[in-house]
Amino acid sequence: MNEIIAEFIGTFLLILLGNGVVANVVLKETKGHDSGWIVISLGWGLGVFVGVAVAGPVSGAHINPAVTLGLATAGLFAWSQVIPFIAAQMAGAAFGAFTVWLFYRHHFNRTEDPGAQLGCFSTSPAIRKPVSNFISELIGTFVLIFVILYIAEPSLTLGGEVEANIGLGTLGALPVALLVTAIGLSLGGTTGYAINPARDLGPRIMHTILPMDHKGSSDWKYAWIPMVGPFSGALVAALLFLLHGILIA
Repeated sequence: MNEIIAEFIGTFLLILLGNGVVANVVLKETKGHDSGWIVISLGWGLGVFVGVAVAGPVSGAHINPAVTLGLATAGLFAWSQVIPFIAAQMAGAAFGAFTVWLFYRHHFNRTEDPGAQLGCFSTSPAIRKPVSNFISELIGTFVLIFVILYIAEPSLTLGGEVEANIGLGTLGALPVALLVTAIGLSLGGTTGYAINPARDLGPRIMHTILPMDHKGSSDWKYAWIPMVGPFSGALVAALLFLLHGILIA
């Protein structure tokens, strides 16, 4: 049960800080208004760092259903835990989005652009081309999962009467945070790089439910792409990882 709670809290922090930086950049009359895409990408990377640092020691900090699916497919995570982990991640993401709304509610109401409001919850394409948008999410998530599968924390084993394994601890979050930042800066311009089904679905549900002045559509016609694209990218990454393991065995 502790692992499930850790996934909830880690994903909550990811969305609170990730969607929080989007709100700070795009909503009217905030201190960070119009500070740009680089700030958003860095904010998401730091959000990943915080979420992984908090949840990592307990659950391994998947905080992303695509990561959970990819690790299970690669044989590195128990299938029996996949559904509980994903449920916790979805719930954490929804609560994170609710908290962003609560924090910025007056700025949401002063923002007359419904697209900007939606962007503080979920992703949308710069150019709406469903096949290309799907491919973008698949590739971005493939990079995320494939690299994660090869990330290993350096450790030092001290021998003697007492053995101790000394690793990076919470600093192990840094490689994943840098990876997400790199994906955002390089591959995020087409769809806003969901690369995480919980990051999009939970907040999109909150956008549908929560009251806001000038609120528009939650764009459910697009919602399948940031769900199916990341899951597909995770499967491709895991299968390639397994194939590589077979070839070098």
